[in-house]
Amino acid sequence: MPGVLDGVTIIELAGIGPGPFAGMMLADHGARVIRVERPGAQQTKDILNRSRELVTADLKSEEGVAKVRDLAREADGLIEGFRPGVMERLGLGPDLLHADNPALVYGRMTGWGQTGPYAPFAGHDINYIALSGALHGYGRAGDKPTPPINAVGDFGGGGMMMAFGMVAGILSARQTGKGQVIDCAMTDGSAVLSAMTYTFLGNGQWRDERGVNLLDTGAHFYDTYETADGKYVSIGSIEAQFYAELRKRAGLAEDADFDPQMNPAEWPKLKEKLTTIFKSKTRDEWCALLEHSDACFAPVLSLSEAPNHPHNAERQTYIKVDGMVQPAPAPRFSETPAPKPRM
Repeated sequence: MPGVLDGVTIIELAGIGPGPFAGMMLADHGARVIRVERPGAQQTKDILNRSRELVTADLKSEEGVAKVRDLAREADGLIEGFRPGVMERLGLGPDLLHADNPALVYGRMTGWGQTGPYAPFAGHDINYIALSGALHGYGRAGDKPTPPINAVGDFGGGGMMMAFGMVAGILSARQTGKGQVIDCAMTDGSAVLSAMTYTFLGNGQWRDERGVNLLDTGAHFYDTYETADGKYVSIGSIEAQFYAELRKRAGLAEDADFDPQMNPAEWPKLKEKLTTIFKSKTRDEWCALLEHSDACFAPVLSLSEAPNHPHNAERQTYIKVDGMVQPAPAPRFSETPAPKPRM
């Protein structure tokens, strides 16, 4: 069965990180994504490149440029991840491609954006989320900011934003006949991901310090804890009824120290108590007590453990394609489910 994006054609100029992630999401859901690689590029198994058609083109040659222009004439969208101005110098800028195909949605994936003082310069996820303010909030109290791998800038603020932008742009183009340029910057995207935090800040509910707020490990009931076997569990019992469930199941219902849940002055002391309590049992023992309840609990699983957890296994959150374990396409559509990926 074709996916929800069946009938959409995207040209993806080969890159790394967020551009391929956007292409993966579109291909996962049925779009025809044609990935343009340079001749002689080494082909390796890469989950981000799954479900693509592959063509080669030397973008520094007239023939290669002509090949991409021909592909773009028949496409709904194009994704590129070069620095600003590179595509124009190659003879593949949006003005030229829109002259060939007025309905083309032209996606430009960068870290800093097409404009601004940083626009011409190199960077990586850590830099983009640093400038957007997102990185400042990651880390423990008194510690330096800790990058959350590259999930927030490259993939949440970059690739996912680009995939959304391409779908929205194509929807508009099919209604109006007119394409447009999508300036997708990871600084912008990671800033958007911080919208809820700015709500807290604007309402006086957020201190610009790490590890002292409700959702940044400041609260004892929203944190990870080490267990007796050196593994970890997570709790997120924010609401009063869920906090009560945690206390009941952890044997803390009668401990009056835990009564003032929302008093930040008490959080450090209660965090120390929970640290000791969670170290008294193994992770599996805590799972037996707290899983399948409203205590807002889950074990902290490694990448190799996660596919085998019963919940993930039942939902087939992870699949194996050509011998490689990988996340299944998401989200899930009831009438047009994603086709099985191919490597």
